[in-house]
Amino acid sequence: MGVVGILTVLGCVFGGFLASGGHLHVVFQPFEVVIIGGAALGGFIIGNPMNTIKKSISMGIHAITGGGPSKKDYVELLQLLFQLFQIFRKDGPQAVEKHIEEPNSSEIFKLFPAFLKNHHAVDFLCDTMKITLSADLSQYDVDDLLDADIKAAHEEEHAAQHAVQNTADALPGLGIVAAVLGIVHTMDYLTAGPEIIGHHVAAALIGTFLGVLMCYGFISPIAGKMNADIASEGRYLSVIKAALVALQRGAPPLVCVEFARRTIFPVDRPSFEEMDTATKEGKKAA
Repeated sequence: MGVVGILTVLGCVFGGFLASGGHLHVVFQPFEVVIIGGAALGGFIIGNPMNTIKKSISMGIHAITGGGPSKKDYVELLQLLFQLFQIFRKDGPQAVEKHIEEPNSSEIFKLFPAFLKNHHAVDFLCDTMKITLSADLSQYDVDDLLDADIKAAHEEEHAAQHAVQNTADALPGLGIVAAVLGIVHTMDYLTAGPEIIGHHVAAALIGTFLGVLMCYGFISPIAGKMNADIASEGRYLSVIKAALVALQRGAPPLVCVEFARRTIFPVDRPSFEEMDTATKEGKKAA
């Protein structure tokens, strides 16, 4: 949907400008773009460490091209958890260990490629099960451990999101910088006649226009989408957490999955009947 949004912004802004009698060649001011974009990029680099810059770029691309977990993704996650917990209960910890030690080679994990692509979720699940199988942890220990993991991930992601938002907030000011430089340049043409002066003033004002448009039309919405993606990923991990805590409490696999299901937002939550069907398929597979 991000690409659709970008096309909508461009179509409405420049389409409206053309419909009102404007001329696109006036808006095309590449040096204004260099001034604003270059200053914004330089400030972004100055203000952030390299890991935050890399994270911002990857999250920004995902914000434009990707989306959060869907209902189908949650159903697959619950099926995976149910199958793992079934094996754990029926065959013991050793039977589960081979799956969580090498999830990419696991026949169970291979059934759910969407989950397997989410490397953070895979590590979140497998590392937790490894420690619970090798150490005597209470349900409260597991709860605290998973909270710490989610918090650390969110802090890193929010740092990247804030970096992009700060850059967006700076763009209108940088647009004014470009406009001021354009007016300074216009001073060299005060004797050239009203038409020439008008052309240079219009070019200078494009700097303010581009700064505001880039901020409110593109970069700030991308930062907002990044924030929504962080919340979606956190919710996905919270579903896994609910199941793992219930397992550590000694709940049977079906109850563990039900705890996890109730953690999903209602808009994406599969119904009890849908999960009943999914877990029955899981029992056959297990």
